[in-house]
Amino acid sequence: MNWTTPAELKGQVQKLWDRGLILSSLIGGESVFPRRLTLKGPDSRQLSSSFPEVRDWIARLSSTAKQYRIVWRSVNHRILGANELPAEIWIDSADDALSLIGKKRAADQFVAMVTLTRDWQPALLPWLEKRPQRALELAEEWPRILSIIAWRLKHPHPGIYLRQIDLPGVHSKFIEGHRSLLGELFDLVLPAEEIDATAVGVGRFCRRYGFQDKPLRVRFRILDPKLALLPTETDQDITVTQETFAQLDLPVTKLFITENEINFLAFPEVPEAMVIFGAGYGFENLASVEWMRNRVIHYWGDIDTHGFAILNQLRGFFPRAASLLMNRETLMEHQALWGVEPSPETGTLTRLTSQESRLYDQLRRDELGHQIRLEQEKIGFEWLVDALGRV
Repeated sequence: MNWTTPAELKGQVQKLWDRGLILSSLIGGESVFPRRLTLKGPDSRQLSSSFPEVRDWIARLSSTAKQYRIVWRSVNHRILGANELPAEIWIDSADDALSLIGKKRAADQFVAMVTLTRDWQPALLPWLEKRPQRALELAEEWPRILSIIAWRLKHPHPGIYLRQIDLPGVHSKFIEGHRSLLGELFDLVLPAEEIDATAVGVGRFCRRYGFQDKPLRVRFRILDPKLALLPTETDQDITVTQETFAQLDLPVTKLFITENEINFLAFPEVPEAMVIFGAGYGFENLASVEWMRNRVIHYWGDIDTHGFAILNQLRGFFPRAASLLMNRETLMEHQALWGVEPSPETGTLTRLTSQESRLYDQLRRDELGHQIRLEQEKIGFEWLVDALGRV
């Protein structure tokens, strides 16, 4: 029989818990109780044909009715006479609901968090009301989180690394592991002038909230021995901070960017040139290097849709950047070395040349084969030497 069971009544209340409605009501959110639950019982025909089952159903509902209230209705049946049937089921209070689903202890824990927050950081109460289930997951860590919030409020422009925050029981790994959460909370409590609104995302947490961020780094090799920066005969493989790189203004006329480390290390000598080890889609560390704008830039990436997407992004910073070995001829000559691109890019790229756009379209539309890619490290070294000779 498709009649509402005690387990289904409990399930209805559990859904209220899962949606956070019960916890929110404890902090002043929308009132949830008293609440009428959905009840489906026997109709008149079933009352006659299945009376023993009806009686058992009533007994089961009655035996578990400690946390809910049954409203009865009298039914006068032509054969069975007068009978009392459950007409409505009500949960009258949050305590009854919590008892029914076994969440009383968890709710007490949440109420303790609310009390602590009301005393320490009342501005966060709306967050607890909006995200009670997430808050409950953080119950053990909540005092430390509140102490971090309090510390930041006392230091309007910290200007230090997260590692330098000196709080009992709080270490930098804890803060880094909770950056997304702390970002939500900082946005609620900090004055607007203490938040860098242009820094968006977890990766820019430090910059957004006034902390010292780990410096961006640029790794490069000088390809012309005459321009060596280090007074040694070793390879000129150098890594510096972005800020230092921006001030170097190196005496090179040509600049190559490659995404593969072995290609970077094996890049041959080229007069008045250098090669930079790329970072995929991350060109922000090069965008502010003004002296690069007066150099001839060549980008060497994989021949696949993401390779062209990265090239397209690079040209957003350096419009005159040219591609290197990213053409149909190179692709077709290395057909035996083709691989599969797992998740191809499909969007429109507006900064490619006509030949690049044609090849990109053929790749994203699978006109040459299914999700083709030719990784740059699989291209024959002699192809690189010949291409550099033409450059």
